[in-house]
Amino acid sequence: MYHAGRLASLLLLTTIMCPAAALAQASGAVPPTQTPPTGPASGEGTEVSAPGTEAQTGEAAADEQPVEVSAPGVDPGGEIVVRGRRNVVRSTPEVISILSAEDIARTGEGDIAGALQRVTGLSVAGNGFVYVRGLGDRYSLALLNGLALPSPEPLRRVVPLDIFPTSVLGSALVQKSYSVNYPGEFGGGVINLTTSAIPTDTFLTVGGSIGGNTETTGELGYTYYGSRTDPLGFDNGERDIDGVFGAAFRAGAPISEGGFFSRDEVKAATADLSNARTNLLQRNTDIPANYGVDLSGGTSFNFAGAEVGVIASAGYSNSWRTREARQQTPGGDAIGTDFRVVRTDNRVVVNGLLGLSARLGEHDVRWTNLIIRDTLKIGRLGEGFDIQLAEPVEGEPAQQVNQRTAWFERQLINTQLVGEFDFGDFDVDLRGGYANSQRNAPYERAFSYFYSSQVGDYVNNLTTNAQSATVSFSELDEDVWNLAGDLSYRLPNFPITLSAGAAWLDTHRGSTRRDFNFRPANALPLGVTQQRPDFLLSDFNVYQYDILLVESSALAGIARYEGDLRVLGAYGQVNAEITPQLRFQGGVRLEDGEQSVTLVDLFDQGGLAQVPAIEERYWLPAATLTWNLVENMQLRLHGSKTLARPQFRELAPQAYFDTESDRQFFGNPFLTDSTLLNAEARFEWYFAPQQRLSAAVFFKRLNDPIEAVASVAGGGAVLTTFANAPQARLYGLELEAQKYWPLSGPYRLVTIGNYTFAESRLQVGEGDTTILNDTRGDRPATEVFGNGDPLTGQSKHLANLQIGVENSERLQQATVLLNYASKRVTSRGPILGETRQNDFFERPGFSLDFVARHGFALFGQEGEVKFEARNLTGTDYREYQDVGDTRLFINRYDLGRSFSLGASVRL
Repeated sequence: MYHAGRLASLLLLTTIMCPAAALAQASGAVPPTQTPPTGPASGEGTEVSAPGTEAQTGEAAADEQPVEVSAPGVDPGGEIVVRGRRNVVRSTPEVISILSAEDIARTGEGDIAGALQRVTGLSVAGNGFVYVRGLGDRYSLALLNGLALPSPEPLRRVVPLDIFPTSVLGSALVQKSYSVNYPGEFGGGVINLTTSAIPTDTFLTVGGSIGGNTETTGELGYTYYGSRTDPLGFDNGERDIDGVFGAAFRAGAPISEGGFFSRDEVKAATADLSNARTNLLQRNTDIPANYGVDLSGGTSFNFAGAEVGVIASAGYSNSWRTREARQQTPGGDAIGTDFRVVRTDNRVVVNGLLGLSARLGEHDVRWTNLIIRDTLKIGRLGEGFDIQLAEPVEGEPAQQVNQRTAWFERQLINTQLVGEFDFGDFDVDLRGGYANSQRNAPYERAFSYFYSSQVGDYVNNLTTNAQSATVSFSELDEDVWNLAGDLSYRLPNFPITLSAGAAWLDTHRGSTRRDFNFRPANALPLGVTQQRPDFLLSDFNVYQYDILLVESSALAGIARYEGDLRVLGAYGQVNAEITPQLRFQGGVRLEDGEQSVTLVDLFDQGGLAQVPAIEERYWLPAATLTWNLVENMQLRLHGSKTLARPQFRELAPQAYFDTESDRQFFGNPFLTDSTLLNAEARFEWYFAPQQRLSAAVFFKRLNDPIEAVASVAGGGAVLTTFANAPQARLYGLELEAQKYWPLSGPYRLVTIGNYTFAESRLQVGEGDTTILNDTRGDRPATEVFGNGDPLTGQSKHLANLQIGVENSERLQQATVLLNYASKRVTSRGPILGETRQNDFFERPGFSLDFVARHGFALFGQEGEVKFEARNLTGTDYREYQDVGDTRLFINRYDLGRSFSLGASVRL
């Protein structure tokens, strides 16, 4: 069944790469390029009311703007009604914000992670990992049409949302207060992405864009050839593990001389590796511009009394980014290493979606199929010094030159079937889905050359950390099966809705990593050590000087592990209008979870100590009380208990290179679950149509929160692992306001702002203990964590401001977007000897963007032109550590200013 299910989904998804790519435009009857912004124009999110969870009023029907939302226990009709055009008392049971297709378009962002950072209390770190109220990505739950998604990124459990182009989505819902219809892994909030279903008219849209960055486009960068098809995001077989090396790779024994393999066999496998095409780094003095194309189409028709919709999309983007970084690491009370690194990333994203849906009366069935392939090609060159080897000498060249080439393929395939049935007072919601994510990283290559003053040149004898060559191969494959059902019943004569549901989740991950060093059997001649990488590892040298692969997989932790997570949950909930001014929603969820990481003895050598499974049962209550103070004001009180499980990557003792932070991570098998107690009070005032002011205070108590912890390995490399802190507290407030100001004629000024203050503090006492992935076992928690320190990933201040002018009768918008996030901890400071060093911080800072959109008609066809200017302030990136009076830059580089111009035509 497992193989048949995967084959069926793969066969189905081969049809996806056909017309499509702006699904956000498919949900409105008016072509989106000409849709006047009559609904709530809130790029940071619009408060919404969900039918089926609130009493509807007759006055609403005339001017509500439907937005598609498909989520568990929301509304079987599949719509959430955005209300913002009247003074209407909001009676949503939970704190919900939504980005409609129009809201997303106004931000101008190309991926949903960028658009979501405009929502109150949300920020984005790294490659698209969304933080809610400053909490790390582990506390955010990401769903697609109400179903779980696997992550193609091995360093995270949640999916990086920057791989979801905004063009494939109809809406993005953010719920910050927990309700028991959602899974219990709910720390900061849930982000539910909904794909569009039935278009109201037939359409075909073609679009494209071109852009660049002041630090990248037309500037110096480093690239390598790879294969002919790399620009398409696919390797043509150059990086395949086959031939002599492939046979040795799969032989079930370490590839090294002696024991299983002879010297001649190892030499043959070494010479069989791809050489120049994967390791010859080249200067490119004119890095190309970024560009993308997309195509989308949809139609609807009647069949056997049902309304049937078909939507398909496909998109392709090719972007470049060069970073000239300063990278330093600590060495006691001073700088340990100091390197200047130039790195060029070429990222290709290919996406496709096929959606089939049917509506019969009040019943909806939705079949969604999605594929996203995200490929990253890295060329990196660094020069600098390591004081453990020798002090730098004034006037001498850099002590070391390091280079890295890599190719990372991430792919997500997802197929879902959702049925939402409305039988009057009785509703049934059924969901099922299968998803597969893969991450393949063949030929991660690294070389290190050392400057010899005697020779007057850089040399590499392949025998030490400073003079070395390595290659790694890693592969991850994860399957997720998801089934869920929700029932609700509205009592005929009472304003009470009873609901219940159950959900089953089964996740299986397999991850393999093989690491190799190149070592000569005897000392290499001086002339050979001076050769460039492809000559150094040429077939001639391999055979002439006996340069051999030496497997080092065991040194980087376990070579393979199997991860399993099975969760069975069930809930009951009541939604009642106690009085016309007082509403209550409350319930409890029972969740059984079993999580395990099984270490696989890939070489049958024995002696592996297995990671203990985490088996826990939780009762998770949640309640919200909403009090309508007056016609346009309300107060909401909320309390709940939730949890956060460690990610597979955090549990498995296997090293992985993180492409964003440019360093390695390593798991800790001794982690445990975290639990959270949540409380919130929110006041909302809707003082005019489409305008509001709200204020909220919130509090969270975290037991056993998981924190990233840095360490410094040999050669000065920074590694990151994880550990449970004893406890933490998080409290803060949120403010947001939205107001429109009439200007001349149909024009109006849009002002939207939000601010979040979040203070977090670890609570660490003298008797508390923790455990790292080392031989010491339990140790005092004060050695790893500081009492009162903030949680990793948590910014104390988050702020967004949008000021724009728009035409209420046609598509004309110009928006200035300001975003600020204060510094946040990236990892706890390393332990050097018995002393814990200062934490690592990053400073996102302040950014200023500008987006303009303009609709036009061309030969009777409607179109749109969009111009974007990002980071106009030229804010740079800084990750640093303070050591005494010295500030070490773990990573510092200029982000540059980005500009793009795009156009689309609706045929």
